[in-house]
This record gives sequence, structure tokens and C-alpha cells, in this order.
Amino acid sequence: MDLEAYARQMLDENRYVVLGTADADGEPWVSPVFYALDGYATLYWLSDPGTRHSRNLLARPRLSLVVYDSNAPIGGARAVYMSGRAEIAAEGLDAYNRGCLAKGAQAFTAEKIAEGGPFRLYRASVDQHWVLDPTLPRDGRTAVTP
Repeated sequence: MDLEAYARQMLDENRYVVLGTADADGEPWVSPVFYALDGYATLYWLSDPGTRHSRNLLARPRLSLVVYDSNAPIGGARAVYMSGRAEIAAEGLDAYNRGCLAKGAQAFTAEKIAEGGPFRLYRASVDQHWVLDPTLPRDGRTAVTP
């Protein structure tokens, strides 16, 4: 099985990524957000800067991410796990909007993410990917480079 192709397919087909963040004291928090790709090592999303996950990323920019098929039958789970670093992105709105349009969402204007606007554009730079490897028993993960 081509696990890199499997990872690309999962990332291309899904709309939501779950962000795993932690606050300054290490208290964990997870949040699903709509995402767009720019290659397979960069994910973008929009969030209100006042949300808990956005505040957590200011304190601790390292995060974990997972894209998974929530409709998979029991015993047939499919997922891509990632780790990386997140930041507010000064650039990347064009890439985000391309991803939005490709996944059936509307594009956003720069005013929506500007200072004083309701959102900020965030970018996760992924440094590692793993897949939930269907060739391994139980929760077997294999590192991949999509």
C-alpha cells in the first residue's frame, strides 16, 4: 500500500482538522477547524483570535493535528496525524481561498482577517506526518512524507 498517497488522499478529501493545543500551564485543548492546504506541509485556517485555541497558540505555538474520516466504519478508521508549529500568517490568504473554493466554501476578503476584523489567518508548518496504518494491528502509526 502506498501510505504517502493514502495521506495525500485523506488531506485532500477532508475539510476539518482537529488542532491539539495547550495553554501556558500545559492544559490541553482540542478544536476542529476548516482547513486549506498549501502543499502537504502547510495548513491554513481562520479563527477568532479570542478563541481558546488561538490564545493557546500565542502561549505555545507547538501543536498536534489530526485529519480523520469520521464516517469510517468501526474497525476501519482512517487518519493522518501531524505535529508542527502555528502562527498568525501575514501571507497565505490566496492559498487559503483556493482551498476554500476547492472544498466548496466561500473565499474570504483581506478585511475579514485584518486588525479589527473578526478573524486571523493561521498557518501550521507541519514537521512530521503519520498515518493510521491499515497494514498494522490496532492503533499502528507509520511516519510518512506526503
